Amino acid sequence: MQQRYKNLKIAQKGVLISLCAYIILSLLKVIIGQLSHSETLLADGFNNSTDIFSSCAVMVGLRLATRPPDEHHQYGHWKAETIATFLTSLIMLLVGLSVLYTSIRNILAGNHESPDIYALFVGIFSGSLMYGVYFHNAHQAKKINSQSLLAIAKDCRSDAWTSFGTSVTIFAANFNMAWLDGVVAFLIGLLILKTAYDIFSASAFSLSDGFDDDLLEKYVADVEKIPGVELVHNIQGRSYGANVFIDIIIWVDPQMTVRKSHHITEKIESLLQRDYGVFDTDVHVEPWDVDYEPQQPNELNSH
Repeated sequence: MQQRYKNLKIAQKGVLISLCAYIILSLLKVIIGQLSHSETLLADGFNNSTDIFSSCAVMVGLRLATRPPDEHHQYGHWKAETIATFLTSLIMLLVGLSVLYTSIRNILAGNHESPDIYALFVGIFSGSLMYGVYFHNAHQAKKINSQSLLAIAKDCRSDAWTSFGTSVTIFAANFNMAWLDGVVAFLIGLLILKTAYDIFSASAFSLSDGFDDDLLEKYVADVEKIPGVELVHNIQGRSYGANVFIDIIIWVDPQMTVRKSHHITEKIESLLQRDYGVFDTDVHVEPWDVDYEPQQPNELNSH
């Protein structure tokens, strides 16, 4: 348990690094975008501004998740991280719609002013910086198995691609292709909406106690290899932030002693923790029903 709280602290440091980078880049892009008359750079700056709110929301969620269980939250406060991510998706949705509206209005109005070439270097610098942040946070996320930090890392990578694309667009706009600036701003708006939808879907799935059936099938396959386990009668999984809780019912020989069956439950807990990072497993032991017809994998329960 203590290690998981330490991992949350590490994740907070990674999010803080991203937050500082987003603040610097969003200010730089908005200011230079205005001075250089680049709609694409402005849109990219607004994109980074949503990342500021996203990072702050995730930071608050991680902070709340470090609180220990109490009488009202007996499973802890791990879901605060997921709630923060859900709210972030709503913020990104609003900003994405705003960018789309502005870009469409400018395209229809025929505002095709060529941006100054020095705006190109801002995009190159931003893309390089965000790729550096991505590699750092992705490495840390995999090390501590933090889904929220990994999501932040992937967002940094997307921002890096967007910044490089912005540079290419600004370069092209200075060669009699000024119309491309507004078009790419429109595409960036779509990218923001796509990212918002993906984050919304994933967080809503987790908040509604959805769980990956493929993972449940892997758990069942490995647990049934443990000597003494006749069959996995039922299994349920749910996520609390970066943590996974598993409820599993196994069937064993009706003549097995309590001591031996308890030893089997410890093996199951150890297996899921070692191979899948599941630290909370509730194993219920029942006598084997030889007349039972096993469920198909798609009939396993996921909550």
